[in-house]
Amino acid sequence: MTTFAPGTIAVIFVSEVTGEDPEGYAAAADEMVALAAAQPGYRGIDSTRGAEGLGITVSYWADEAAAVAWRRHARHGEIREAGRGRWYRWYSLHVAEVGRSYDWEKE
Repeated sequence: MTTFAPGTIAVIFVSEVTGEDPEGYAAAADEMVALAAAQPGYRGIDSTRGAEGLGITVSYWADEAAAVAWRRHARHGEIREAGRGRWYRWYSLHVAEVGRSYDWEKE
């Protein structure tokens, strides 16, 4: 669990996969996570996908400039286009600023 400083940028990606080429999708998703983690300003990621194909991924960035730089990353763009053509039925993207962040865990 990770808390984030106020002002951290959260990029919220909500999607539904087509189910086409699950191996290719998994490889691309792993590559995206590794690429994002190597970018300046990257702070972390939370991701889940349900059995019906609906998924939510939230990536966290130090500031707006870091989030925009990730959006403009060339390989990110290539994989995004492949996703539009093959892996996603639809997606929505939302960008928000963290105002408060805290964790709780059952002992």
